[in-house]
Amino acid sequence: MEYPHKPVLVEEIVKYLVAIPDGTYVDGTVGMGGHSLAIGMALTGKGRLVCLDLDPDAVRLSRQRLAVLGKRVFVIKAGFSELDRVLGDLGVKQVEGVLLDLGMSSYQLEMSGRGFSFRREEPLDMRMDPEKMQTAHHLVNNLPVRELEAILKDYGEERRAKSISRAIVKARTTKPVETSLQLAELIKSIFPPSFRSRARHPATRTFQALRIAVNKELQNLETFLNRIPTMLVKGGRLVVLSYHSLEDRLVKQAMVHWERRCTCPPDFPDCVCGKVPLFRRLFKRGLRASQGEVEENPRARSAILRAAERI
Repeated sequence: MEYPHKPVLVEEIVKYLVAIPDGTYVDGTVGMGGHSLAIGMALTGKGRLVCLDLDPDAVRLSRQRLAVLGKRVFVIKAGFSELDRVLGDLGVKQVEGVLLDLGMSSYQLEMSGRGFSFRREEPLDMRMDPEKMQTAHHLVNNLPVRELEAILKDYGEERRAKSISRAIVKARTTKPVETSLQLAELIKSIFPPSFRSRARHPATRTFQALRIAVNKELQNLETFLNRIPTMLVKGGRLVVLSYHSLEDRLVKQAMVHWERRCTCPPDFPDCVCGKVPLFRRLFKRGLRASQGEVEENPRARSAILRAAERI
């Protein structure tokens, strides 16, 4: 079977993640299984791989793709914010490494039919997990203008959040905004022609914001980052691949905080906080894809890789 999604920075991820080849590893966002396949092939002996995803299509397709790894791989429908529960169910106390790839897969954009793409005529859904209740359709057609504006500002960093929100509320008084293409065209209509000629579609940030809100992506990431230190063995590694500044900022801030020692004010004669470092970053600046990889796989352009080791 052909898998449309091309994973980003595969060699770098395996290099920084798999420090103990016979350990237990987690791919918290298995997607189409590209990263998981490479990680699984790098494991030896008793090495195991636990793969999670909220998207039932991703679970089904990755199970097929990863079948070549045999009994060393487990593919489970769950979100990475539930990792502590999943490991408990498997009887695993701690693991040697965890990967998060926080980007959208090509399959979700092009083939899921859930309205993630502003270039397709699909129901305005945007749920990673179709079993969840809240949809983008509900947000777009029911939220007050100020709540819509806040979502676009906070999650999309959209400068025209007020204009877009007002346009949406005005349009829905006549008829509901039903599809992704309908919403994209509505947003496009309020941008000046000079902006429309740029490479980025005018609806990009709005779609990002709605998707993040629908799936509670930043809340789930914060939950995960708060819990992960207790789930990694000493020497275990966390590797995170982010695609926009909001996610990357949370990951970077967490890693910097984990790395710090005493946080007492400089004029304190003795430490009273008792803080000790939990991780060391494997590199200070986020890694980016090479120009060659970006030319082969344009979605790699915005990817930022960060890694830290439990100490």
